[in-house]
Amino acid sequence: MEQWLQKYYDFLRIERQLSPHTLENYQRQLTAVLTLLNEQGIQTWQQVTPSVVRFVLASSKKAGLHEKSLALRLSALRQFLSYLVVQGELKVNPAIGISAPKQGKHLPKNIDNEQVAKLLNNNSKEPIDVRDRAMLELMYSSGLRLSELQGLNLTSLNLRTREVRVLGKGNKERILPFGRHALTAIRDWLKVRLLFNPKDDALFVSSLGNRMSHRSIQKRMEIWGIRQGLNAHLNPHKLRHSFATHMLEASSDLRAVQELLGHSNLATTQIYTHLDFKHLTDVYDQAHPRAKRK
Repeated sequence: MEQWLQKYYDFLRIERQLSPHTLENYQRQLTAVLTLLNEQGIQTWQQVTPSVVRFVLASSKKAGLHEKSLALRLSALRQFLSYLVVQGELKVNPAIGISAPKQGKHLPKNIDNEQVAKLLNNNSKEPIDVRDRAMLELMYSSGLRLSELQGLNLTSLNLRTREVRVLGKGNKERILPFGRHALTAIRDWLKVRLLFNPKDDALFVSSLGNRMSHRSIQKRMEIWGIRQGLNAHLNPHKLRHSFATHMLEASSDLRAVQELLGHSNLATTQIYTHLDFKHLTDVYDQAHPRAKRK
C-alpha cells in the first residue's frame, strides 16, 4: 500500500508539479488514512470499499477533525483512488458518491481602510522593517496569496509598468498591477536587499540570505501588526481578503476581482469577498427601480 502511495506522490510532484506545501498536505492526509486502514487489518487497496471510506470519515471525525479537514481528507483519498483506477489497480473508485459533512461558511474578517492606513504608516529605515513594509504593501496592493508572495523572484517584477508576475494554484500564471505605495516600498527594499547577502534571486530573503519561508512571513506580519497597534491579529490571508473586499466595495466588479485573485470559480470569489449587508442594501436601494426611496 505504501508503494502505491509513493508512486502517487511522485506523480503529483513530477506530472502535476504540485508545490511542496500542497504535496505535504496530501501526504499528511493519506498517511493518516493508511494508519486507520492498518489498524483495521486492511492490507491492500482492493479491500477499500465505500463502507471503509465511511469508516475513515467517522473515525477521523471522532478523533476531532473539523468539517473542513474532513473534506480535505476525503478529497485527498478520492483523488488517490482515482489514480489507482487509471493505473488499473482498482476497477472502480469506492469514494465516489460519498460526501463529506457540510461546512459552515466561515468568512475571515477584513481590515477596514482606516486600520490598513494605520498598519502601513511606518517609515522605519531599519533594513528588516523596509523589507517587511514592502511585503505588506505588495500583498495588500495585489491581493497575493502567501505562497505567491513567498515564491516571487527579482525577475517577477516590472517596476516600469508596476506589474508583478505570480504563479498561482495549479501553476497558473497571472500578471497583476500594484500601486505607487507598493512601488516606493519595493524600491526602498531593493536598495538594502544586498545587505542580507542573498543566496539566489528570491525577492524577499531572510537575515541569512535565504528565501523567506511561509512561517517566517506569517511571523513577521504578526509582529508588525502588534507593533502598529492593529485591533486584530494580522496574517497574510487577512490582508488578501481585505484587498478583495475593498476592491469589490469600490468597483462592484466581481469578475475583475475574480481575475485579480486568481479564482477559477466565481462562487469562490463571492464567498471570499463578501460585502457587509449595509453596503448591499445601499447598492440595492440606489440601483433597483422599485426599491428607490424618496
